[in-house]
Amino acid sequence: MKIFTIGFTQKSAEQFFTRLNQPGLVRLIDTRLNNTSQLAGFTKMNDLRYFSRKIGNLDYLHLPQLAPTKDILDAYRKNGGDWDVYEKQYLDLIAQRRIETTIDRSVIEGGCLLCSEATPHHCHRRLVAEYLGDKWGEVNICHL
Repeated sequence: MKIFTIGFTQKSAEQFFTRLNQPGLVRLIDTRLNNTSQLAGFTKMNDLRYFSRKIGNLDYLHLPQLAPTKDILDAYRKNGGDWDVYEKQYLDLIAQRRIETTIDRSVIEGGCLLCSEATPHHCHRRLVAEYLGDKWGEVNICHL
């Protein structure tokens, strides 16, 4: 199974959609808690659904069960971005949500996990992909 990931910040729409042009990629999976803000620019939910289909011929799916909670995000920001604390809290959350059993593998297969962070290093999309890889096995992760 292959899972792609991408963040939209520090990318133009052209760069973003060009990176999504990957063999086997069929669906953009929005993992953000907040995806309707004006700050999201071309990645606001309804716009992104339209652009994904028209530009990349990709399905769009919002899976809020993959998003961190507001409490976890707020605590991360208040603690000056302590990644280790955030990572533990987020991994505990997705384990509690049992995403490996509540989300059908066919939804993730050929999907690209989307969030706002420019790189995967300090981003929950990477944690989701790695978590599912640990639970499901044989997952190839490709960060775009």
